Amino acid sequence: MQWDDRVGRRLRLKDLHTLQTVAAVGSMAKASERLALSQPAISKAISDMEQTLGAPLFDRSSSGVELTDCGRMLVERARVIFDEVRQGVLDIEHMSDPTRGEVRIGTIEPFTGVVAEIISQLVRRYPRISYHVTVSDADSLGRELRERMLDVLIVRWVPPLVADDLAAQVLFKSPFAVMAERRHPLLLRKKLNLADLMGERWTLSPPDSFLGRIVVDLFRRRKLPLPPTVATTISIYMRLNLLATGGFLTVLPLTMLRHRSNRAWLRALDVDLSDSSSPIAAITLKKRHSGGAVRLFLQASVEVCKGIAGAR
Repeated sequence: MQWDDRVGRRLRLKDLHTLQTVAAVGSMAKASERLALSQPAISKAISDMEQTLGAPLFDRSSSGVELTDCGRMLVERARVIFDEVRQGVLDIEHMSDPTRGEVRIGTIEPFTGVVAEIISQLVRRYPRISYHVTVSDADSLGRELRERMLDVLIVRWVPPLVADDLAAQVLFKSPFAVMAERRHPLLLRKKLNLADLMGERWTLSPPDSFLGRIVVDLFRRRKLPLPPTVATTISIYMRLNLLATGGFLTVLPLTMLRHRSNRAWLRALDVDLSDSSSPIAAITLKKRHSGGAVRLFLQASVEVCKGIAGAR
């Protein structure tokens, strides 16, 4: 089907919003409650779009609705349209006041301390900028960035995230370290190897998680299997709680020692993991225009992380 004025007149933003909502909740009845519209009105809006486009957007069943391939394609395009409109509104606000706005940041637990330093510096200069921080695993954050639910990621820049649609501004390099509670007896020993630690009590990320894959590679490069793990969890805070009992080891980015709450009790063993050093980067979508608040956040990220790199 070719684009013509008829499609331009009949395919409205309101209808695209309805389409997105139905797709999100999986039911026209649930979409009716969320949008405060009657179910017949929602059904008619979807049917009118299908007639205009000449293609079904949903497969309907007694249990609800599911997007067709055509519907999924249109929802993905609509997400971009609404994001560009949102950015346009923010740009208009930025023209009248370049020091206000919102930045939606995605990061993983080890780098929350770095993000806190960046926000702390910015809030003194630009108190009218607000920040929404999502802390999750890097794989999920990458999806949310591509879905335009986030503006910028502060994460480790590794091959799984390298893609033509992403831009990365390297901030500093961060190696991994074997971590323990400050009174662990192994902290008294120098020049340890991972092979020396195979019989210790470990808590690690799941091997198929983002950090878990990195740890598997660390052991593999030393021709070692993963050590027997007492507790496996994706939660870094769960592992920190286990370390705090005094008997566990784990592998975490060295940036964990920048967290104020960790400095008093968390320590890195003398194990050479320098080959694990990789860039920490601010990652954005290449073809997406960044608003003024996001640009200020990126500038501050570079400034703060220069200090981190110098401290290392």
